[in-house]
Amino acid sequence: MQRGLGDLDELYQDVLLDHYRNPRRTRRLESPDAEVDAINPFCGDEIHLQLLMGDGRVSKISVTGQGCSISQAAGSLLAEIVDGKTPDEARELRELFRGLMTGEELTDEQADRLEDNLALQGVRRFPVRIKCALLSWSALSDALDKVSPAG
Repeated sequence: MQRGLGDLDELYQDVLLDHYRNPRRTRRLESPDAEVDAINPFCGDEIHLQLLMGDGRVSKISVTGQGCSISQAAGSLLAEIVDGKTPDEARELRELFRGLMTGEELTDEQADRLEDNLALQGVRRFPVRIKCALLSWSALSDALDKVSPAG
């Protein structure tokens, strides 16, 4: 059975609403290795991100905040995909996500690596909302620079 575009939009909307209503990895971390805040001054969205590193990987991540459903769902989706990744892997995912938001053509393999974060691809139809989707990724970038400066 082939799914129509309307079905795919509905599926993506369900993923976003689930992450907005039931955000993942929101428990504050004791003694994080990095802690950053990101704020979108245009709309007031806020993200608070904490990282705990272990064996060269993100061993724990916490993403909390307040704002629109897109920024908050994006933070939850980011927390799920980045957990367990090396800083370089997380940076690669950030670049793939940024490409998705700016309309770059992704290969099937690249799209697969973004997992449920693909649910945010519809945001790019609303340019003013792209910053909402990228806010948690900006916070992640700052946090990664604190624990593992990019080379």
